Amino acid sequence: MKVLFSAVPSQGHFYPLLPLARAFARRGDQVAVLSAAALAPDVAAEGFEHLQAGAAPDVLFVEAARRTGTDAAAGTSPAAVAEFFAGARLDLGGDDALALARTWQPDLIVNEMFDLLGVFVAAGLDVPLATVSTGPGAPPEFLAAIAANAAPRFESRGFAAPTELPAGRWLLETCPPGLGASQTPTKAERWTLRPEPHQGPAGAVEPVPVAVPGRPRVLVTLGSHFAAPDVVGKLLDDLTGGDDPLDVDFLATTLPGTDASAVPHKSPHATVVPFQPLSRLLEGTTAALIHGGAGTTLGSLAAGVPLVVWPQGADQPVQAAAVNHAGCGIGLAPGPVDPRALREAVRAVVTDPAYAAGAARIQQQIAAMTAPDRIAADLAEALTRH
Repeated sequence: MKVLFSAVPSQGHFYPLLPLARAFARRGDQVAVLSAAALAPDVAAEGFEHLQAGAAPDVLFVEAARRTGTDAAAGTSPAAVAEFFAGARLDLGGDDALALARTWQPDLIVNEMFDLLGVFVAAGLDVPLATVSTGPGAPPEFLAAIAANAAPRFESRGFAAPTELPAGRWLLETCPPGLGASQTPTKAERWTLRPEPHQGPAGAVEPVPVAVPGRPRVLVTLGSHFAAPDVVGKLLDDLTGGDDPLDVDFLATTLPGTDASAVPHKSPHATVVPFQPLSRLLEGTTAALIHGGAGTTLGSLAAGVPLVVWPQGADQPVQAAAVNHAGCGIGLAPGPVDPRALREAVRAVVTDPAYAAGAARIQQQIAAMTAPDRIAADLAEALTRH
């Protein structure tokens, strides 16, 4: 069987697809990835075929801002977000993606919920589509705006436009019930898919300092888009400064491809390492301060790590609110944060056992979800019945 995975060209959107992609590869199925050249190193590391189509995220952000006058990365405008995911992305890659996929001839397409190229190609080739959810789900007005912006691009080519998102025949729900599994209305069959912290390719070893026994360690990561060196450096100084500094060790990351030494900070208790698989960073971690990307949120909770979520944009405030409500961490408001309030949030999550207990509850729920190998087998069986 030939399975085509389609993702927005950033690690945060691609990595949550990898457990299922690897499961299909273990079955002996042929796996390819449809995305822009920006993901080439990650796809090559997995040994998957890469159908390169579409523009890189920075190009899409510039184009979406030009068309709408609003920054889509801030995630506050449905129109700007819809232009990024459905307008500019389809205009700058839809026809190329369709041509490549038509040549490759997939039997199944798997997309992540904000990926419209996969939806476009599935409609154009009349191929079954399975959609992997991203956290508790985006606000309905954002999903409606994305679908509405996509519609004329589909209809102008004679394709059936999605009336709702997610648009797949199957919705593979990665969010456990205690975190508020997606309530987005859909006609799709809902199956659970167990999330996991991103693991690097087999055999990859990354240098991560071993945690000091008996001493708390807090991971600081703002993901693959928001973790500019100056932002991370200021964050570390805010956490370790003031007259009430935190008596913990910090392990921080910066942007992919960025030298860790480029992060300016003054703390002797903070270590910055290159961007790398979350599973390695979570080893020995007591708590994590994160941006609230769905993959990082669910991956951390799959490891039972309580969280402080400081949302930077996109749908991250949704994750922050879900973590707050579930009692597995503290969700902060988007925007500038008072350093003292930031330190108090981290201190509470490190020292109050209620947050660790909340994270453990979510971890148990995640462990009970369906394993990727089972989902791969069930999808293959379902295709034989249709």
